[in-house]
Amino acid sequence: MKQIKKKTILRLAAPLMMFAALSACSGTDQAEDYQESPVEQLYNDAHNNMLAGEYEEAAKKFDEVERQHPYSIWATKSQLMAAYANYENEEYDEAVIALDRFIQLHPSNKDVPYATYLKGLSYYEQISDVGRDQMMTDLAQKTFRELIKRYPTSKYSRDARLKLDLTFDHLAGKEMEIGRYYTSRNQCIAALSRFKTVVQKYDTTTHVPEALHRMIECYLQLGLDDEARRTAAILGHNFPGSDWYIDSYQIVERKRVKDKEAPSWYWPFEEKDALEVLEEQDGLKAEDARPDEEALEPAKEDKSWYNFWD
Repeated sequence: MKQIKKKTILRLAAPLMMFAALSACSGTDQAEDYQESPVEQLYNDAHNNMLAGEYEEAAKKFDEVERQHPYSIWATKSQLMAAYANYENEEYDEAVIALDRFIQLHPSNKDVPYATYLKGLSYYEQISDVGRDQMMTDLAQKTFRELIKRYPTSKYSRDARLKLDLTFDHLAGKEMEIGRYYTSRNQCIAALSRFKTVVQKYDTTTHVPEALHRMIECYLQLGLDDEARRTAAILGHNFPGSDWYIDSYQIVERKRVKDKEAPSWYWPFEEKDALEVLEEQDGLKAEDARPDEEALEPAKEDKSWYNFWD
């Protein structure tokens, strides 16, 4: 009985002994690999890697500064520098993680505005084209707004405001893309909703003139002529010199004032522009209102020939 117990104990102990032996070997290897260096040397080596464009190696060495010398004054700086190295290396997820950690550990640090700005840039650099998901655009907006709210006088906030405007323009472009898609499928109501969103929510972006024009097209397709005229008046008042204003005048007044252009890719009527489509619906030929050169000369001092709404 004692022999059985002894054999059982030996059998159970054997794996533990093997594990202990492997652990001892592993620990010896790690001890041999690990070499502690002075903080100044580690930081300077990492900085030299940054200057040489070796961002991945720089990030590792900045992390090593914090690991070997966590209570050094250089450890805090190294956290931020490691995040910047990851950003330059286009490792944006790692940069965001490092920046969040820096902000949480050092909320009163003078470099927090820069860390927040760099975090916003990490999202901003990942903004894809308007045909893709816009989650990164939303995250960039949220981060830049936080920076502007908390540090309104910071030099980084000034650039964040510019970037914020660009993200709005990007989101407006996304709405326009979807609206054009609905237009190509003759889904006017759905398209109208998207174009209205651009006018109401993104009214400071460059997409507003086109959005107003597309709304006019949709209204006319739906037979809402009065709504089309009201929208055309808004377009004419706010953007009197734009090509969208001239195009809108043509389809509202059924008068051609410029040569026919090739239709856009999303236009559902092949080889026809909007005015020709409306001509077919009306059963009438639109009036050619294009002025000749002599008629244009005396009107130059009064008002532009394309200012159709008083």
